Amino acid sequence: MRYCDDRFVEHYNDLKKMVERNQTKFENDNLSSIALHYLYVASFDAKRAIADKTAFEYYLGQAEKFWTKRGIYEQGLIALTCKRFGRATTTEAIIKSLKERAQTSEELGMYWKRDWGYRWHELPIENQSLMIELFNEIGDQEAVDNLKIWLLKNKQTNAWKTTKATASAVYALLKTGANWLDDDAALSIQLGGKELDQSQIQKEAGTGYFKTKVEAAQVTAQLAEVKVQNPNKVMAWGGLYWQYFEQLDKIKDFRETPLTLKKDLFQVKYGDKGEEMTPITEGGNPDPKGELKVGDKVKVRIELRVDRDMEFVHMKDMRAAGFEPTNVLSSYKWQEGLGYYESTRDAATNFFFDYLPKGTYVFEYTLLVNHKGDMSNGVTTVQCMYAPEFSSHSEGVRVKVISL
Repeated sequence: MRYCDDRFVEHYNDLKKMVERNQTKFENDNLSSIALHYLYVASFDAKRAIADKTAFEYYLGQAEKFWTKRGIYEQGLIALTCKRFGRATTTEAIIKSLKERAQTSEELGMYWKRDWGYRWHELPIENQSLMIELFNEIGDQEAVDNLKIWLLKNKQTNAWKTTKATASAVYALLKTGANWLDDDAALSIQLGGKELDQSQIQKEAGTGYFKTKVEAAQVTAQLAEVKVQNPNKVMAWGGLYWQYFEQLDKIKDFRETPLTLKKDLFQVKYGDKGEEMTPITEGGNPDPKGELKVGDKVKVRIELRVDRDMEFVHMKDMRAAGFEPTNVLSSYKWQEGLGYYESTRDAATNFFFDYLPKGTYVFEYTLLVNHKGDMSNGVTTVQCMYAPEFSSHSEGVRVKVISL
């Protein structure tokens, strides 16, 4: 700390020299990140003797004056620093502002809607961990629990990139609020009104994770009614899967998931106004007027919606046997801020996303009709490989191709 004190004083002396040379003014915003971090570190021992009171009061006053120009992470640092040094008015103003901008939901907890970057104050896990530290410091346990929910839900679909991020998250989860590891009572799960017997099911140590299955002969319509009761004060989550066989063109779309898909086919024609597209399967329903001929050009349009950031996502778009893609080369592509790898195979086109941010995306590619017949066009499926419980599919349709 003595070394930090000396560098802090040097930092302030350098500023005074700049003021003497008319390069800046004391009343300007001169709060650097290094000075802000010094104040934050010094706040852990607020009773310690201050090395240079003039420099300290100046930069602390800068933090109180210009906090509105800082990002969420830096505002958190300022709020914690002011709280520990008795500047309650500034802390209250920052807390009020943070709560007004926060998003809160039962599913995802409490978080802030913003674009994350690669700079030190733009990293999502470190930001969330600091917010947990801040709200724990002021004693807002409801906010702390909601912030911890977002942190865990983020881990469900994303890999924490660095040891620094992981250490910050683990510290925030274990050292703030109630100890969530203490609540480990078994959940009450009823399938079709019958309690699931968990006495013979082996569970994973620490997490309590388990997996069980119902054989096909035991599956009844009543099993569609599932009731789960959680006796613990902390959240729990799981997945329920129904596996069955069906004709591809009779599959209905599934949208009750964070990932939703919509797929349409269009016949491409050329007229006086250039390229014109006529729907063939708008909304998944074949258009009786949209019969195709060998040699026609077809455009596939896939609309993908995702309600949270996900990593390692795979989307597979099947195609009818009578279609051939115009693009046969696999390559990495960049489209409106989204990067992905597109791979064309014999029966489907695959899309691989290292990172899929929350939002709506549209993908298009063209096919050529090379065979006649009445064919199933298959379905489009998407799944988060990091969290396989998040998956979805479009509905299946048929296409009819007549001869020339």
